[in-house]
Amino acid sequence: MDISKCLLEHKLDTSSNIPLYLQLAEIISDKITGQVFPAGTKLPPERVLARMFSVSRTTAINAYRHLEQKGTVNTRVGSGTYVAGQHCDTGTSATRVPWAQLFTPYPQTPLSSILRELVSPPAADIISLSAGIGDSALYPVGTFTNLLNEHIQHVGRADFGHIPTEGYDPLRQSVAAMLAAKGIPTKKDNVMILAGSQQGLYLLSKILLEPGDCVIIEASSFIGAIQVFQASGARVLSLPPDDRFPLAALEDYLVRYRPKMLYLIPTFHNPTGRTMSLEERRNLLQLAARHRLIIVEDDPYSDLYYDWEPPPSLKALDTYGGVVYLSTFSKILFSGLRIGYISASPILINRLALEKQYIDLHSNNISQWMVHLFLEAGNLGSHLTLLRQEYKKRRDHTAKALRRFCGKYLDFSVPDGGFYFWCKIKQSGTSRRLLHEATKTGVSFVPGEAFYTTATPDKEFRLCFTTHNQTVLQEGIRRLSKAIAQTANNKGNEDSLLFTPVSPII
Repeated sequence: MDISKCLLEHKLDTSSNIPLYLQLAEIISDKITGQVFPAGTKLPPERVLARMFSVSRTTAINAYRHLEQKGTVNTRVGSGTYVAGQHCDTGTSATRVPWAQLFTPYPQTPLSSILRELVSPPAADIISLSAGIGDSALYPVGTFTNLLNEHIQHVGRADFGHIPTEGYDPLRQSVAAMLAAKGIPTKKDNVMILAGSQQGLYLLSKILLEPGDCVIIEASSFIGAIQVFQASGARVLSLPPDDRFPLAALEDYLVRYRPKMLYLIPTFHNPTGRTMSLEERRNLLQLAARHRLIIVEDDPYSDLYYDWEPPPSLKALDTYGGVVYLSTFSKILFSGLRIGYISASPILINRLALEKQYIDLHSNNISQWMVHLFLEAGNLGSHLTLLRQEYKKRRDHTAKALRRFCGKYLDFSVPDGGFYFWCKIKQSGTSRRLLHEATKTGVSFVPGEAFYTTATPDKEFRLCFTTHNQTVLQEGIRRLSKAIAQTANNKGNEDSLLFTPVSPII
């Protein structure tokens, strides 16, 4: 049986109010209920399904997730997606465990799997400008290899056993010294090592937030933070967008809602690339101190500046002890390293450690040991110099390509550092409509609605310029311009495609 041929007997209706992923799920479901696809049939991989119907891989993923929640299909890790039924699982239909019925509720939305999508390798024919990752060609593999060969025979075996939940002590000391050099007074007891900064956000939400508590974020913010806060049951309040930090609006929120915390990326913001000025930082801290507001400062990008050094971090300027500093090595060393750290009051560090021990006891020893060796040997400075030089070239090349190919279609500003261009479509249409067309031309990005608590059709989107070399970046922008032109020619369909129900999970 030619499964692809059977599926392609049907078409998606882009003029319908029904989301594309639900239309796709219905096509597959009809084939299953009609016994065209019997139990045990292996369905096309997500990338193949996306290409067949000229949709994004996220649409294909969400179609399968929808069917999986209904119990129509099941996914076998490393194998694929199969039609559910007697032959898919061990046991008879009377004795099989109804897994889908036992799961706790999970809000499924068209964008709910976007984090998994961003870290998944793209199809070979897609130039991904989506995920915020560095170029693997610039990973310091050689340096880490030399450090491993030099020190592996001398490491204490106890260092590879269980270690404190707070982290490998030498690395905690190295991180404390690194932060002190940035003007953040830090000792080992102020530092906890994390399995990536995302874990820090999760732990903070677990110990500080209860259902109904208020958290304030900027109008557009990091997808992972929004998801964590909303999953905790917190009420997430967005500050209104502004060229300057909206201090008056924040003060109104503090009085009106008495929030538990404020989450910010003040330096080379994700997704906009903006940086708070020194004056804005000081004014914010004065206000926060009066209200004893906890500020979670997420700072993954401040070392990646391309024109001049950014202002001191909020933590460096903190005089009341309310700033919790969160960062990671993933953006500057290896994206898959998954070693982050948090700097805060020892009281908070101790409570975080009590919570962390329920998750993983402690983060990976060998990774922590290797990062410590890297810092101790003084390799970080030269590596950052290399990254700044290379990423500055890519930023400038991307800006030039955007002006050349997309200048009449897009507004954008050139970031002073970090990973991202934040673009806005000038013409009719929205970013998700553009993404739909862009995947057909072989390029992807993140639509702006993913960065807001209330997803509404918008014209903004994020491009990452650090993952690829200049040649690939230029080709990606060229493909993007082709997609924009095609979107402009399809003016009749954008509203019906984009005004689809999206729950505020992202």
